Amino acid sequence: MSKQTALSGIHTPNRIKHSYTQSINGTPEQVFPLLCPVGELDWVPGWSTDWVISTKGLVEQECLFQTPPAAGTKSASIWIVSRHDPHDFRVEMYKVTPGLTVGKLAISLAASGTGTTKAKISYEFTSLGTDGDAFLETFTTEWYENFMRGWEAAMNHYLKTGELLAP
Repeated sequence: MSKQTALSGIHTPNRIKHSYTQSINGTPEQVFPLLCPVGELDWVPGWSTDWVISTKGLVEQECLFQTPPAAGTKSASIWIVSRHDPHDFRVEMYKVTPGLTVGKLAISLAASGTGTTKAKISYEFTSLGTDGDAFLETFTTEWYENFMRGWEAAMNHYLKTGELLAP
């Protein structure tokens, strides 16, 4: 098979990336452990996970977990932690939703003053077909910023009170 024939099915994917920097009222040492599929049960309203595969029972490099289908979707999502660095306060993971998208989540934390943290959070989604293309149309800057502000409020509330923010 010629190289040209072998490459004829390759095309540029539809992909969107958004980034946002949150202001968190806690130190990176306090915030980083909350970036965990088990820890998020305590502070993210509506968060759930079906299962977690981890030697420590918490997030770690190569940890796998699954979340149930999101509203309007058919498939559960499988998450794969590709980087977990508690010394540099960085975590990256991929989210695969069959028939929809492959997403990449990257989070980096940095101290930004007395007891506060800047959390840079980036989500990038690549479409896996027409359903994924439709999803990408809804993944707007406005939607993402609202999502990030809600996440920021939930984490700050939890760090202040130790309780889940009421929906």
